Amino acid sequence: QVQLVESGGGLVQPGGSLRLSCAASGNGFLIFDVNWYRQAPGKQRELVATISVNKDTNYGDSVKGRFTISRDNAKNTVYLQMNSLQPEDTAVYYCNQKRPSGDFWGQGTQVTVSS
Repeated sequence: QVQLVESGGGLVQPGGSLRLSCAASGNGFLIFDVNWYRQAPGKQRELVATISVNKDTNYGDSVKGRFTISRDNAKNTVYLQMNSLQPEDTAVYYCNQKRPSGDFWGQGTQVTVSS
């Protein structure tokens, strides 16, 4: 089992930056991919970025070139660096890890981009 806790959300002006963190506790965090999702009001949950065990990364089209996912295995933490934020990035951001035993989610952290 794994427990995921997101932090780092907040209110930022358009063009600003935030760094989200996903801290994991429990077993096996290092041997599975980690995902960041987001969900805006009235919209479906959207996959934002994925980082593999080998630190290969993939991004949704809407965030490519602006967001960077990384992981610090020594700290059992995955980060999402978000630059050039726009109002359409406003959402609750969730950390996720999919395992054979189940689909694990954090509680989410709110990101609001507004002037």
